[in-house]
Amino acid sequence: MRLHYIVEAQEFNRAMLEELFDIAGEMEHVVWEGGSKLLDGKIMASLFYEESTRTRFSFETAMLRQGGSVISTENARQFSSVSKGETLEDTIRIMNGYADVIVMRHYESGAARRAADVSRVPIINAGDGTGQHPTQAFLDLYTIQKELGRLDELDIAVVGDLANGRTARSLCYLLAKYRNIRIHLVAPEVVRMRQDIKEYLARHDVWFQEETNLRAIIGQVDVVYQTRIQKERFGDRADDYRAAQGVYVIDREMVERMKPASIVMHPLPRVDEITVEVDSDRRAAYFRQAQNGLYIRMALLAGCLGKDLQRQPSEVQFSGN
Repeated sequence: MRLHYIVEAQEFNRAMLEELFDIAGEMEHVVWEGGSKLLDGKIMASLFYEESTRTRFSFETAMLRQGGSVISTENARQFSSVSKGETLEDTIRIMNGYADVIVMRHYESGAARRAADVSRVPIINAGDGTGQHPTQAFLDLYTIQKELGRLDELDIAVVGDLANGRTARSLCYLLAKYRNIRIHLVAPEVVRMRQDIKEYLARHDVWFQEETNLRAIIGQVDVVYQTRIQKERFGDRADDYRAAQGVYVIDREMVERMKPASIVMHPLPRVDEITVEVDSDRRAAYFRQAQNGLYIRMALLAGCLGKDLQRQPSEVQFSGN
């Protein structure tokens, strides 16, 4: 497995995803066995311009579990030279001299592509504004495969803030690579899915339908992918935020309407869109989903740093752009 830049979900084809998931499965065994020295001597720079818990810590854990090292800043927007006016491009050029791979989250859509355009070392997009979050989409698909045993023939409701939700956007790009997918885009009017994703799904002959009534379709879907309404993306549009907040809440009564073998997912953090009483239901997959992020990111880091995990040479070659 060879990777370089991981910027957009649609850069991965189905064969690449299958190989990634196979290696993620191997990484589960690596963790159970106490880790490895696969990335001994390698350094990952964790460059986060926005707040993060799961993504940042899972990437850092993924590096440490494989014997690598981490350099990081908790808030690069405030505590790095960007506060003095340094451009993103110059920051990346400097970091190239310190690290073997850069994992970056940024508040501007398209920032990961800008970083990749000037970087000699691999760039992994850990979320860029309202653009994409490809590694989250990879772990989401991996979770669906583990939980349901398939990625074809799926009926999925993607719910919540679809205009600003980079996780939902990236997931839609990947779902388009599978057969007989039906996507229900469930959102309040003020945060409906943007036109570019709908056009992409249409070009790839993926069935989708925009919905406003989650209750009406929750009993037919295999996956409910719930997302929070992202208050930080609304700026001074307080009325729009209030119009979207609390419209869709998954509670015990809603879960009981679901099929027994279906699952509820969430990229987290949640606010009030899934009640805590749902956590004990076996269909609640969101904490298992978060754990899967570690295995996926271990596999991605190994691929970016040129490690083949003693596998047979693959016919699939990963390339970022």
